[in-house]
Amino acid sequence: MMADLSTDEQSVPGPPWQPGRMAWSTRELAELAGTTLKTVRHYHSVGLLPEPERRMNGYKQYGAAHLLRLLRIRRLVDLGIPLARIGDMIDDPSSGTDALRALDDELGVQIARLQRVRDEVASIVEHGAPADLPEGFSEVASQMSAADRALMLVYSRIYDDEGMQRMREMIGELGRTPLDEELEALPEDADEATRQALAERFAPYLAEIRARWSWVTDPMGHGSRSPAEMQATVVRTMLELYSVAQLDVMARADAILGAQQERQGDEPA
Repeated sequence: MMADLSTDEQSVPGPPWQPGRMAWSTRELAELAGTTLKTVRHYHSVGLLPEPERRMNGYKQYGAAHLLRLLRIRRLVDLGIPLARIGDMIDDPSSGTDALRALDDELGVQIARLQRVRDEVASIVEHGAPADLPEGFSEVASQMSAADRALMLVYSRIYDDEGMQRMREMIGELGRTPLDEELEALPEDADEATRQALAERFAPYLAEIRARWSWVTDPMGHGSRSPAEMQATVVRTMLELYSVAQLDVMARADAILGAQQERQGDEPA
């Protein structure tokens, strides 16, 4: 059976350096340029690399001009230049200044992002923190319960950068207290007296937080979403992260503070 002469994978007999040899096959051209047959065909299809003439036997024959253009294409691709700009840059090298400047700006942004990620990875390793915490929270990871850490991850999607920074600073200054550990260890079936007693001890702690970090009473000021969406997201998340007993203690502590404020408002100035 005769071979399909239209295929460009076939090589003309003999190596490309054979004396008198003036052309390369597609496969040989791809190997010389350090690329693949598929890539060469793609450059043909998008008009970056002209189709070569064919020999009498039907095989494509590439010359030095094709090789040089392919090498130039590969060089610009390696630099990150979009294919749509490469043809113009090869035909008129002076036209690529704007593209190179834009590329330099993009690379600067990428380098800064990668450096930030590298610093974050180093901090996670140093503090033995979970890798799924929001950026910057690895240093305070040990001061939060598993539920608190999960809540911070949700917060990172509804608070702006300043809000998350304030949250991180607050957690770092507060540290982990015995009350935090007691609330975390509270059994789901804790009785009424246990819940009330913990709530009464928790209320002054909650009051201190609100006094030192007044923004927590109006967190919507640092929101990246609407107040209604933020509130619904936080409530739904807390209902799934914390037990009924834990939520009850928090609600009781908040009610105790509310009652105290009402009494203070009734007192004479």
